[in-house]
Amino acid sequence: MTIDFTAEYDLNLDIDYQQIADKVINGALDYEKFPYECYVSLTLVDNASIHSINREFRETDRATDVLSFPMVDYDTAGEYDFLEDREDCFDPESGELVLGDIVVSLDKVKEQAEAYGHSYLREYAFLIAHSMLHLMGYDHMEAEEAVIMEKKQAEILAGLGINR
Repeated sequence: MTIDFTAEYDLNLDIDYQQIADKVINGALDYEKFPYECYVSLTLVDNASIHSINREFRETDRATDVLSFPMVDYDTAGEYDFLEDREDCFDPESGELVLGDIVVSLDKVKEQAEAYGHSYLREYAFLIAHSMLHLMGYDHMEAEEAVIMEKKQAEILAGLGINR
């Protein structure tokens, strides 16, 4: 498992960003019983940077809390057997599945934790768990999908002892 961790912005929220990211990313993979070693890129930015990325890649002209860029297209979330036949998804040198990229706005972590009345740690961990589910094929565009994703997010965090 490789986590390419980059902090382009440093906002002191008394969180060991890299350690928590490792814990949540691995927790999400374990929760899903993800069958492959994988590569995930995680970048921490400020609101201006995520706004720019959101505008460029999603044509949405505002800052957001987290962006997920999955490298795999799933027919069905949570079903990974098809990947065995997809050599193009694996890094030829490491053999790891290239799962995708996560970009987190630390400004939004702070804002949302304060608005929702929970810790910075919980908000940061939630955003990573949320993104990991996107990287594994889950979405929340439909009401039924949102219910499934919300349940999984809560269970991942509870399993790690990260509560509101």
